Formats: sequence, structure tokens, C-alpha cells
Amino acid sequence: MIDAALLAAAAREAGLAPVSAVVERIDRPGERAELDPELELYPASMIKVPIAVAALARVEAGALTLGQDVAVDERNLTANDAPSPMRAGYRATLGELIDLMLSRSDNVATNQLIDLLGREAITRHCRSIGLTRTAVRRKLSGSLPLIADPEANGRNAHPAGDAAALFAALDARRLPGALVVLGALARQYWTGKLPLGLRPGDRFAHKTGDTDEVSHDGGILTLADGRRYVVVLYTGATSPDTDPRFGTWMARVRAGLGENS
Repeated sequence: MIDAALLAAAAREAGLAPVSAVVERIDRPGERAELDPELELYPASMIKVPIAVAALARVEAGALTLGQDVAVDERNLTANDAPSPMRAGYRATLGELIDLMLSRSDNVATNQLIDLLGREAITRHCRSIGLTRTAVRRKLSGSLPLIADPEANGRNAHPAGDAAALFAALDARRLPGALVVLGALARQYWTGKLPLGLRPGDRFAHKTGDTDEVSHDGGILTLADGRRYVVVLYTGATSPDTDPRFGTWMARVRAGLGENS
């Protein structure tokens, strides 16, 4: 059985601080633990999941289509850590932009979607589905100097509590395009954090986020016996060995979940 004491002990063992975390069983109610879920840590690339959800709501409403053509604007170019086709003038479909943003954490695709959807509209949609502390206020930068963004009006916000709520809603198929999002998250390119602490047979559809200030990972964990959990870990730890510490934290939490319970 999980509880806040387990999450805190795992954070101490892993040497992670400050920590904001949520672990909740979602295939049946009543099992949840959290540590400071509304802690104001910059979300980094975790903000890409609510952007995708806002885009797919627009598709559901008939305002956009996944197959429509979108040209990459030079002003949205910034560094990507994974291989990417995103170059000025490249013509992507909306579906490709969403997939690259989620599965590869593509920053250029993200910035193009922010232009297409509008940051205020994305934020309004997030509030309408209960993500009351989530806001898109600026584009993402893959390196310094920061991307020129004259429309920026503050820092993005998407705390661990909102991230956990969003993953739970996606798992329950309560949001348009949930299967598109979950499919992309299941093909996650970046697997060097929480997946390091999982066991054979476990599956984790997830998203990561990193800057020189924060490091995050979160998603939907399906155990070999079919139990499903939302697991979200945000931290301000920024040492070079932070990624394997996520594995240490997850291994301790995973042991607390037990087997076949």
C-alpha cells in the first residue's frame, strides 16, 4: 500500500529534493499518495501533454484535422535533443506535430502548435477540463539564448497535481483524442528516468521534462497483473546524476506496490 511516507522515504533514498509527487491507482479508486502536488516547479516539457489535449479537442470540434498541412515557421526554430525533421518550411501534418511533441519532446513542433492554437486558448481549455493551475504563457527553448517570443506573458505552469489529473482523465478516455496521446506516450523516446526502476512486464506511457532548474517524469504505469497507476515525479534536483536517481525513487515506490494485490 502506498502512502506519503513511502514517497518521502523514496525521495530521501534517491537524494531528490525538492519533490512534488503523486501516485494513484486508477483501475479502482481509493489508493493515492502525494507529496506537495501543487508545488510551483517550472513544468518544462510536461506542458506538452496539455497542449496536445487542447489540439485534439479542437480536432473533435471540427476546427482542425489531424491530416491538415502546417508549415514550420522559422521563428519557432530552437534546439532539439532527439533527431527531428523540424526545419523552416518543413510541412508537417497536425498529427505529426502532436506525435513528435509527445514521443520525442520536439520543441519546434511544440512552438508551432502554440502558434496554431494560441496560448490563451490552450490555457482556457485546460481550465475548462479542471486543470486550474495550468497555463501556457511562453514558447519553449531547447538551448540558450532563449527563443525570441514577443508574446510571452510569464512562465508556463503545470504542477504535478494537474499532470496526475490529466493522465487519469486520459486513461479513463474522458478527453477527445485520448488514444492518440496515450499511443504517443507509449512510444516515448526518453526512457532514462522512472522506467529505470520498473520491473519486467511493467509498461509506462509517459512524458519527461528537463531544464537546468528542474527534472520531471510522469505517466500511466500498467503492471504485469493489470493494475494501473498514475505516477508523477517533479523535482528541482539538477545534479548530473539526477536521471538515475529517478530510477532509485521508482524502484522503492514500485516495491511498495507489491505484486498481484
